[in-house]
This record gives sequence, C-alpha cells and structure tokens, in this order.
Amino acid sequence: MGKASKDKRDAYYRLAKEQNWRARSAFKLIQIDEQFDLFAHADPDSVTRVVDLCAAPGSWSQVLSRVLIKGESFGRRAWLEKRRRDKKALEKVGKESENTQEGEQDDDDTEDESIILKPRKNVKIVAIDLQPMAPLEGITMMKADITHPSTIPLLLRALDPEYYEEGSEKRDTPQSNTTTSTKLPSRHPHPVDLVISDGAPDVTGLHDLDIYIQSQLLYAALNLTIGVLRPGGKFVAKIFRGRDVDLLYAQLRTVFEKVSVAKPRSSRASSLEAFVVCEGFMPPEDFDSTHALQNPMFGGAAVSKETNEDGTVGYDIPDDDEKPQQSRIAQYVPATANGDALDQLTLAEQLSHPPPHESRWIPPFIACGDLSAWDADASYALPEGYVSLDPVQPPTAPPYKRALEMRKELGGTYGKTKLGATGRA
Repeated sequence: MGKASKDKRDAYYRLAKEQNWRARSAFKLIQIDEQFDLFAHADPDSVTRVVDLCAAPGSWSQVLSRVLIKGESFGRRAWLEKRRRDKKALEKVGKESENTQEGEQDDDDTEDESIILKPRKNVKIVAIDLQPMAPLEGITMMKADITHPSTIPLLLRALDPEYYEEGSEKRDTPQSNTTTSTKLPSRHPHPVDLVISDGAPDVTGLHDLDIYIQSQLLYAALNLTIGVLRPGGKFVAKIFRGRDVDLLYAQLRTVFEKVSVAKPRSSRASSLEAFVVCEGFMPPEDFDSTHALQNPMFGGAAVSKETNEDGTVGYDIPDDDEKPQQSRIAQYVPATANGDALDQLTLAEQLSHPPPHESRWIPPFIACGDLSAWDADASYALPEGYVSLDPVQPPTAPPYKRALEMRKELGGTYGKTKLGATGRA
C-alpha cells in the first residue's frame, strides 16, 4: 500500500504530515486537552513540568513543546482564537473607515501577536522511551525502561540536575532528609504537574495477552508517576478496554479523586484503545519514590498500611469454613489513601450472575473531539493533483529495521522476492 492509499484511508495520517507532526497520535492528545484542559490554559503557571512516558517517536512531546514552550494553540481553542482575531480585524476595518491613526493600528497588531503565541516560563519536559528519539526543542530525552527500578533516580536527576549534583548545596535542605550525597529523597522536592503515557506493547493479536501486557505497562507507569507527581496533578495513559477493565479503574481511583475514560475522535472506533484521564492526585502516605518500581503490580503504591494475616495486602480471601465454594477466589477491596474501601468485587458472584449496577464503580466514558472533525475509520477522496508527503520523522531505530533490510535484499519492499518475480523455484 502506497503513501497515497494511506492518505486516503486515514485522514489523520495525512493531516499529521501536512501539519508537521511526527505521528497521528498528536491529535489524540490535542483532543483530550480540549475536553479536560490538561495544560491549564487559563492558568499557565500551574502546568510547567511534564513527564512523557513511552514517548517515541515523539508526537506527544512535540505537542508539549509547541504548546508549553512556544505557546501555540491547536484544535478548537485555535479556532476560537482565530474567530476573535477575525472579529478584531473587522473592527479595525471599521476604524480605518473613520480615519483611525496609524499608531493605534500598530498597537492592535502587537496585541494580536500576544494572542497567538503565549509561551510559558520555566518549562521542564522529560521524555522517556526504550527507543532512541530525534531531539526536540526544549525537551530532555532519556533512553530508559520505565519498568526498571533504576529509571526513577535517572528521571529525578533529569528533572532537577542541579539538585542531584554531587556536593550540591540545595540537597542539604531539611526536606531532602538525606545523610549522604548519593541517597535520593523519599519524595521529590520539585514534583511535576502532569504525566502522560501513550505506551503500548507490540500487539500479538491475542487480545487477552495484549490487554494483560498493556495493564502491566500502565501499572509501571503509575508507580513511576506516584514518585514524581505533585498532589492534585494529572495522569493520562493509554489503556486497552477488556472484560475486567473496571478493576483497573477502581485501582486508579484509590490515588486520584476523579478518573475518566476518554476516546478521542482521532482514535479508531474499531480499536479497543482508550485513554484514562486521572485528576486530583492523592499521594499515599509514607511512599518512597526511590523504590516505586520495585513492585510494578501496584502492590506498594496505593493499598492501605494494614496487611492480612496471610501476608497479602489489599485482598480479602474468605476462609474455607465460611465460603467453601469460593475458597480459591479472592475478593478485591480497593482502598483509598485513607484506608476506606470504595467498592467490593467478588469474582465468584460475577461469574455466577452479574452483580447489580451499584456494586461496581464505573467511570464516565467521554468522547473527545468535535463531531465535525475527521472520522478515523472513514476513507476520504483525495483532491485532484494531491501530492503525498513523506513522514515528518521516520523511526530512528525501529525493531523491524533488520526485517526491512532483509526484505529489500530479496527483491522489494512489498514482499515480492526475486524468486517470486521470475516464477522460478
């Protein structure tokens, strides 16, 4: 399939190249921001420190750079600003008809420019991924594994390199609670305002396996987020909606005041992907950020301090005498930061007969993006004379690079080998 065919089939793939985005996923973050105001446009100083997990090829980091550092606007917000500029231009035409002075016109032009670009001060953005990424203006790139415990110290040093330098005077403050210059504080002194993650595993086609691996990737991102996110901060991550995804929602609800599920219009309706938007972070008490990834199964992040007699945490396993038919099935009791249970889900009862609606916590499912926007599942006719563009940033080191090289050596990019082309055995 050629580039023109992809442009016709996927409108956002075409728009990403036309608007200089590295990937079509940039529109997903823009549409989520339109609905949830992730970047706090009304109060720019409240969101200046952001961490982008699983950032390659860098489309979400590109959005962060252009919105926070350069001060650009996109989507519906840009359309509203354009309407205001057009309205002001019509007013200027009316003033010119009344012999308005030229000096006042120049002042109006300066004011229009301030409406277009609104850069923020003291912006710090860190992007992490296993794959190398092409550099972006004002963004710190890290090649690291978010599931590995060593990533937390690297991220903390990337956020505040001066604070974690050897012999730094800033680390001698009481809030660090350190005795040596090599030990990291249990809580980061300068937490971030927003953590986003568009990471997903290489899908195998086995939906249950893909959903499970994706959930483990989200748990690793969440444990890392708890170590660096400020109280009241926001967390956005990709999820795969499966049969028991409400268990994941309940776990997220233990450390966030509000949890919503967003489906951007640029995300195909045929896809199981969605984005969980968590607002109002409630950090667990006595949580050590340096050990946030020791247990990526969410065990030490948001459960209550009390443990069961059998050593488990956050689970209530019934005794055989009380419920012999459910002896091997655990009941999940999510706990808030204060130790209060939100809900109780019994897997045995769920399998035997569905529980009533009030026994399950269901987050709101919100469709993001204007209805007049392009449909990600539709095919559109290309205009006459349309020229297909090359991708803005091809992958620097894709895992399939060797496979493409071998395919080209055998005779072509689209699977036609030399033996197949000649028809000889």
